[in-house]
Amino acid sequence: MRKLAAALLTSVIALAAVPAQADEIAVIVKTVNSTFWQNVQKGADAAMKAGGGDNTMTFQGPAAESAIADQVNMVENAVNRKVSGIVLAPSDPDALVPAVKKAWEARIPVVIVDSMLSKDAEQYYQSFLATDNKKAGELAAQALIDKVGTEGKIAVMSYVAGAGSEIGRVGGFTDYIKAHSKLQIVGPFYSQSQMATALNQTTDVLAANSDLKGIFGANEPTAIGMGRALKQSGKAGKVVAIGFDGNQDLQEFVKDGTLSAIAVQGSFQMGELGIQTVLKIMNKEKVEKFVDTGVLVVTKDNIDKPEAKNVLY
Repeated sequence: MRKLAAALLTSVIALAAVPAQADEIAVIVKTVNSTFWQNVQKGADAAMKAGGGDNTMTFQGPAAESAIADQVNMVENAVNRKVSGIVLAPSDPDALVPAVKKAWEARIPVVIVDSMLSKDAEQYYQSFLATDNKKAGELAAQALIDKVGTEGKIAVMSYVAGAGSEIGRVGGFTDYIKAHSKLQIVGPFYSQSQMATALNQTTDVLAANSDLKGIFGANEPTAIGMGRALKQSGKAGKVVAIGFDGNQDLQEFVKDGTLSAIAVQGSFQMGELGIQTVLKIMNKEKVEKFVDTGVLVVTKDNIDKPEAKNVLY
């Protein structure tokens, strides 16, 4: 009996000596193949270093924003491995709801960033951090009207039909145009967030509409493709172009006049606030249901000013 007791005591001591595994926070974005989402990762990393404690963070996303089933699997896998929290940028407002519901049922806190889920999913997540995409779309429309006036033809180059951010952003843009001008809208055209697709689509739109006065590219890869098509077709500076997001390519397009303006989201802040918010929930602290992470219209006039440098990446 003494030997058994000693063996049991030894095993208990051995178990006690094994350090507790750090809690994992899973950050799952729309795609890892975009500097926008890589900047979100930088913000998340900064927040983990500043206040993550012993928690660990994993960061993943599909190869493309249109690979919605892959993203659903990533969320389900995170739930199955019992992570302590999830920060999610959903690629589709409906397809991700069952996976987020599973997290809720498993009592795993979920913070949604960038794109909304459908209304019936509100109970399954604790906070939504995003650009007010409707307002951002309105700002882009206002910037375009300021340059082209209220009559003529403009085109809308969009990305993934039905994505939460796309509904708000492109909806806000088109509604503002219809309410404040007589501009005729060509499109929207959907690039599936593929730069090469946006380039080809924009080239075709420019060729088919020689009287086009303005064009809007609604996210980073789409706006880059649009900008390249404008340059290749000799229409840069002749057709007024407004882009969205603020990576190096888009900044150069603003500086050389290819784009008149870019509406830039606080992508770093999205990742930083996402981690900070999920950590608060894990610590049983109260959080806001919606947080506006902001947007800034960047032009040649303010691109080198501090307020622009804070959001450009």
